[in-house]
Amino acid sequence: MPHAPPLGALLRLYAAGSALACRPVEQGLLNRGYHVRTTLGRYFLKHHFDPDTADPAAIERRHLATQRLAALGVPVAPPLAHREGRTVAVVGGHAYALHPWIDGRHRHGGQLTRAECTRLGALLGAVHACLERVMPPKGRTRPATSPHPVESADPADTYALIDDLLARVSRHRPADSFDELARHRLLERRALLEQHAGRRPPRGASVGWVHGDFHPFNLLYKDDAPAAIVDWDRLGVQPRAEEAVRAAAIFFVRPSGPLDLAKVRAYARAYRRAAGATPSELAAAVHRVWWERLNDFWMLRWHYERGDTRADPQFPAASALAVWWTSEYDAVCDAFVR
Repeated sequence: MPHAPPLGALLRLYAAGSALACRPVEQGLLNRGYHVRTTLGRYFLKHHFDPDTADPAAIERRHLATQRLAALGVPVAPPLAHREGRTVAVVGGHAYALHPWIDGRHRHGGQLTRAECTRLGALLGAVHACLERVMPPKGRTRPATSPHPVESADPADTYALIDDLLARVSRHRPADSFDELARHRLLERRALLEQHAGRRPPRGASVGWVHGDFHPFNLLYKDDAPAAIVDWDRLGVQPRAEEAVRAAAIFFVRPSGPLDLAKVRAYARAYRRAAGATPSELAAAVHRVWWERLNDFWMLRWHYERGDTRADPQFPAASALAVWWTSEYDAVCDAFVR
């Protein structure tokens, strides 16, 4: 098994029995996870590999937040404490956490009924409301700058990035269909930015505690009900309505790029009620996330700068969404605010 964890040492520390089986969990772009079966049960072992989020003290603070959320009835899977009373084990210089295994499956928005979209929006709204109860006051915490900064993207920086990516595309050999689509989308996006450069939004205003990475692969369903929200590595203070918009843009995007606006509307109404968010707050968030999508090329940067192709399957729909959203801007905004 590649990158095999020090399973024996970890299971002894957690008094979790002897290993019977261990297999990697495929989903997840930044950290490594394993389904571990032992003589005492089944567990999810997480190797906190991403250097931006792997500090043990910070991981334990996030663990404490999930424990407090669980006490309020939010569906989460808090980690287990090991024999030394901590929830993070550092072995060989690497940080690990052991969680109970949650039987469940991931569901995209296309698999959700309208009523289930309402439930999804209410769930995220409840997460935001409960985080306000269990986390420190926002004034004591410096606003997060990653992965979604409060300052909106400067189109001048984006033009330079587009030029750099176009040069990388042209140098790639042998050229393939991904290169062709990338070049088309880069040129198309530059034209859209030139057309809409005057619509750059101001800095984000209303901030709150957010999950930071709420999308289908971080939500497990058991039957038709949410069983656990996982991966709290990006927990932080951000413009919170923007998380609701970003999540919708991932859950409800169709393969060809458009959003399912009927499902967005059901989700957004429930979110506003549960989170106490105003229509104007959602309208501002829609504008900022739309601008973010116009200026964002993280999937192409992974592909061409890092040689990392794990996000490639998401690129066709995500890149088409930015174009469609621009043409249907008013309809998208209406779905979030009415």
